[in-house]
Amino acid sequence: MIAEFDAVPCSDVVAELGEGVVWDTARGELLWVDIPAGRLHRGRPGPGGFEHLASIDIGFPLGAVAPAQDGGWILAAGPGFAALAPDGTLRWISRPAADAPQLRMNDGACDPGGRFWAGTLAYAETPAAGTLYRLDPDGATTPMVAGTTISNGLGWSVDGTTLWFADSGEGTVDAFAFDRRSATVSARRTVIVIDPRDGTPDGLTVDREDHVWVAIWDGGEVRRYSPRGELVARVTLPVSRPTSCCFGGADLGTLFISTARVGLGVEQLAGEAHAGRLFCADAGVYGVAQPAFAGNTLAP
Repeated sequence: MIAEFDAVPCSDVVAELGEGVVWDTARGELLWVDIPAGRLHRGRPGPGGFEHLASIDIGFPLGAVAPAQDGGWILAAGPGFAALAPDGTLRWISRPAADAPQLRMNDGACDPGGRFWAGTLAYAETPAAGTLYRLDPDGATTPMVAGTTISNGLGWSVDGTTLWFADSGEGTVDAFAFDRRSATVSARRTVIVIDPRDGTPDGLTVDREDHVWVAIWDGGEVRRYSPRGELVARVTLPVSRPTSCCFGGADLGTLFISTARVGLGVEQLAGEAHAGRLFCADAGVYGVAQPAFAGNTLAP
């Protein structure tokens, strides 16, 4: 039997293309982005409701963010990777897509060793035009998976030996064997295939029981899959375009979900009053604290 849950809006902030939701364990706050606006949002759940703390405009399309160990943030933005200090100083680390204006950075996440992974996509969603990159703490940037179409959700198993990766262009979620010491991947296999009639796999997260939660763009739900790819639960939203998800809150027991309103027509938006807002759900399981970026993000 597939468990069923519902999500409710938990923030008044409306994003055009909300994405990349991640829990900052050190600060006890939630981070998410609005990609075309180039905007980073920060908020915090509390007894009086969800408090919006700040919005930071960076001036480039912003695909993903992760907290850093030194108190700043690492960004996948525009053509590459940038560091954002708490005082708002933005410093580019590397720009692997600098000579390819048809590409931009998209979703990303930190691996167990504090390295930041993020991939590119073509604005035209050209098949196989993207690449998944790894940013090391020393700033070295390495292409890890070539030929992606819409490089999207990333997550690691609890023991750190499996990397889960969604390519929205292919409609699949793949698993790689992950070597924690060398931060390399191998033995790629497709575990989850989403029927296009049901939507498209977008962002993802992994819970404490090693199950994978996948936001289904144009499907109006987040699905929970076993490590073998069996659908075991779903969270239903009153909007059609969930984009990303993570576990947060003091006990990592709340599933937070970002959503989008981009590309929806007037009639569809009339029926989706909360499109673009952040949602939350109690899905009966707990998440795992996400690693922070181990490199320097503060201005030298």
